[in-house]
Amino acid sequence: MIETAKENGLNPQAYLQYLFEELPNHNLNDLATWQALLPWSSELPDDFKSPAPTRQGQ
Repeated sequence: MIETAKENGLNPQAYLQYLFEELPNHNLNDLATWQALLPWSSELPDDFKSPAPTRQGQ
């Protein structure tokens, strides 16, 4: 889960915290809930997305 969050440009710690806070408030039998919480979902808040990596020397 952490590596998938990283691959999708998320701060893994912030993303996991978000999941732990949000999961109890949702119907986990609903596929739309899971789709909205996956690391690649466009519905995730922007506040825990990692800034784009910068290349050194540029």
